[in-house]
Amino acid sequence: MSTGANFADFKSDKKPTWCPGCGDFGTMNGILKALSNTGATPENTFFVAGIGCSGKIGTYVRTYSIHGVHGRALPVGCGAKIANPNLEVMVAGGDGDGFSIGAAHFIHAVRRNVNMTYIVMDNRIYGLTKGQYSPTSGTDLKTNTSPSGTHMPPLDPLALALSSQGTFIAQAFSSDLKRLIEILEAAINHNGFAFVNVFSPCVTYNKVDTYQYFRDTLVDVDDIGHDPADYEAAKKLIFDHETEYQGILYQNPNSISYEDSHGL
Repeated sequence: MSTGANFADFKSDKKPTWCPGCGDFGTMNGILKALSNTGATPENTFFVAGIGCSGKIGTYVRTYSIHGVHGRALPVGCGAKIANPNLEVMVAGGDGDGFSIGAAHFIHAVRRNVNMTYIVMDNRIYGLTKGQYSPTSGTDLKTNTSPSGTHMPPLDPLALALSSQGTFIAQAFSSDLKRLIEILEAAINHNGFAFVNVFSPCVTYNKVDTYQYFRDTLVDVDDIGHDPADYEAAKKLIFDHETEYQGILYQNPNSISYEDSHGL
């Protein structure tokens, strides 16, 4: 679908201040390309950004946008979409913003199933505040606040979304742009709340979850013949903590959005 809006139309004239090599560059480019491919326009798109490095995205896009309070981006996005169902609402945040202070909002946004897209730029570290461990950091990750490792299992955002009755659960990698765009297009077109966790490496503070690590370890669910409509198969993959997956792990083909169920 084309409306004449292209990738460049969605970019503002503000130069990103992310560290050179940050995965957020690739994630943002994937989002904007997916929006243009699905027929969205800048004047009909609303970005809600959280706090953290990822929260800067609202400045770098030429759409309506708001930089919300830490952990509260999802309620703002839900409210905007319910107030104006014709808007294309994109909520972007980081693993700290979404899964720490914002975890309760994440759970309820998932189960509410408002027709919007939530992209988490997951770098498994707090980058903006100089390298503390985050909810998705590995047990052995050594940081300023965990010099001997975190000694805690990482939170599993995919499992949290599934247990919250998620209807679209996907994972992507910022450096695999073609695949990222495909996944985001499917998320935008999904009728309901679409959650995409994007591995977006922090080149400054996280020397473990690097670009090379994800290139070497990620398994694409399409390569193993996974059917995202198969709930039991999705559950098996999501709870397989020995493997890192990318792709659409679960999509409910019979999803009924909040707007549809409320006649909006």
